Amino acid sequence: MSRQFSLKNIYALFLTFLIAGSGAAIAYLTGLPIPFLLGSMCSVTIASLSGIRIYLPVCLRNAVFIMLGLQAGSGVRPETLSQIGEWPLSFMLLFVMLVAVTGFTFMLLRYVFRWDAQTAFFSSLPGALSFVMAAASETRADLVKITIIQTVRLLLLIGLLAPVLNVLGQSAPHIDFVAGSGSQQKEWLWLFAAGGLGALIGHYSRLPGGMMLGALLASALVYVTGFVTVRVPPEMADFGMVVLGALIGSRVDARHRGAILNYLPVALMAFIVGTGTAAAICALAWLATGLHPAQIALAFAPGALEALTVIAFSLGVDPTYVASHHVVRFMMIAIFVPFLARSLRRMDEKQTAAQAEL
Repeated sequence: MSRQFSLKNIYALFLTFLIAGSGAAIAYLTGLPIPFLLGSMCSVTIASLSGIRIYLPVCLRNAVFIMLGLQAGSGVRPETLSQIGEWPLSFMLLFVMLVAVTGFTFMLLRYVFRWDAQTAFFSSLPGALSFVMAAASETRADLVKITIIQTVRLLLLIGLLAPVLNVLGQSAPHIDFVAGSGSQQKEWLWLFAAGGLGALIGHYSRLPGGMMLGALLASALVYVTGFVTVRVPPEMADFGMVVLGALIGSRVDARHRGAILNYLPVALMAFIVGTGTAAAICALAWLATGLHPAQIALAFAPGALEALTVIAFSLGVDPTYVASHHVVRFMMIAIFVPFLARSLRRMDEKQTAAQAEL
């Protein structure tokens, strides 16, 4: 029985790679932007919704996250660190964006579509899906609605933002990635050892994308100090984006088809409101900081730390700036959500009691 289950997993993994790889190849040949991520994501989403079992073992996902972290961290340079003085204002505007996106989307779901307060609140939070779902599961919120709204937002965000960023990124200040030097074997050893240790620390920190973030920071440290100068092959990032696209696409499956049809208009409206609000704050951040629009858009986009950090790397935009803003956004959500959820629970209880009296 165990062997049969193992063979099923091997077959499902092969089929997943076939679907994701085919989608990536078609996207590449047709000239789509970020083809390995978008093509894989779209093909796997369609396959998963049609009932095909998508399977990626945990060890493969972890290895890809570490690999992408090493790749993104290789773009950090000493001159990148000199920009940190500009970031406090950027973080403050990020907080404004978080409050505005959550607030306007909440009002849409609560007062236009008449969702209960807790479900509307958890559906409105930009990103941090794993934390949002964990927190929502301890309330009376509708988890199906939250999953659909958050997943549709993620798919639309990556699908629509990538082409725009591909255009904006052409004029962005690019990071020149270092080429290899003398004792490459020793440098590779240091790079992978640092990345593995960073990923382990990131995993136990329980931050979103902790393994990738830990590997990114460790990689950035050995590059910024000049300890490592070897160039990470771009093919590593291409393969990683195919796997990442498959991971994003696998968040929905055949069980969600009916719910997606029912809640798709709501999800589209929530996406428009949230993205429009974020875009307005991005414009303000651009005027206030003078940073490039592509860099700000990637950092302020509501969700998908791993995917947006990889896109930043592929476009040559500073991945450290992007990753740091997504982590700070997650920390803001983690700090304030428990208190707000408690208040909204009391709001729902009062409304239920009032309706019972009528």
